Amino acid sequence: MSRKIFFLFITLSVFLSCKKSDTLIAPSSDSKTSESTIIGDPLPSWNNGTLKNDIIAYVEKVTKKGSPDFIPIEDRIATFDNDGTLWAEKPYVQELFAFYRVKQMVEAKPELAKKQPFKAVIEKDKSFFEKGGEKALIELVAATHTGMTEDEFETSAKEFIASAKYPTKNIPLKQIRYQPQLELLNYLRANGFKTFIVTGGTIELVRAASADFYGIPKSQVIGTSFKYKYDGTANTIIREPALNYFNDKEGKPVSIQLHIGQRPVFACGNEGGAGDIAMLQYSQGNKYPSFQLLVNHNDSIREYNYQEKDNASLNAAAKNKWHVVDMKKDWKKIFPDH
Repeated sequence: MSRKIFFLFITLSVFLSCKKSDTLIAPSSDSKTSESTIIGDPLPSWNNGTLKNDIIAYVEKVTKKGSPDFIPIEDRIATFDNDGTLWAEKPYVQELFAFYRVKQMVEAKPELAKKQPFKAVIEKDKSFFEKGGEKALIELVAATHTGMTEDEFETSAKEFIASAKYPTKNIPLKQIRYQPQLELLNYLRANGFKTFIVTGGTIELVRAASADFYGIPKSQVIGTSFKYKYDGTANTIIREPALNYFNDKEGKPVSIQLHIGQRPVFACGNEGGAGDIAMLQYSQGNKYPSFQLLVNHNDSIREYNYQEKDNASLNAAAKNKWHVVDMKKDWKKIFPDH
């Protein structure tokens, strides 16, 4: 994840504007740890060069039995941020879902259009959120993401993911995934790695897409979460309007330890808000050879061009000798054709 400051995902721009893939996505291939063979170029959407060669060389040396760098299959853990790492984040899909939920709720109860924060969203009143700050944003998130059962939320999330169009490109959400990253996920899994998503986005929204979009089962998604309670009468889980855990920056290593119980040997994030520095540093402390990868958004023509004001992520990459994806140079293509 780049900079998913969960409470600040409502950007002003949203108020103002509101051939088949080269590599197949194996369905939920991480549900069991296995190794298979990829015939031909494992990363066809990556341009030939140092970075592609380094990725392949790393995977080969740590999976070759008898190699001094061999990593046992149970320790081949790979963690990926989602927004800006596996799919585009301008705007965040999370914020698009919030507006989708507002529309759903107002259609069901028209009187909500006269109440805040629904009124501000419907009228595209950016001043309401500018003046209200974090409190107003928390109110919107709580209103649109909680107060329902998990089954109800999952249904809404899946309907959104299936129908939503990405506003800046007017394409389905599935087409904002990064094709080179889909190939990388498959390549790692084919070599016995277990892939996890570690995101600042809400865990249940990402879970609604993870298996279909990335071949990653729900059990291997870690993200920001709300508090839940069990309703014994209805035998269901209720989402409460209170934050349980904010999964960003220094929170990521903590959540990795809590959910996985070991450091990843492969960690991938993106430049943009310093959200993944701690995860990559944590990975680098592994007792096994490790690989850190940082996506740099510098392709204004095919994707977007944005940088951190303090350059924190790229500075950390240079200091710690992490690998950096130069989108313009390293990726032959960015998005799937269909």
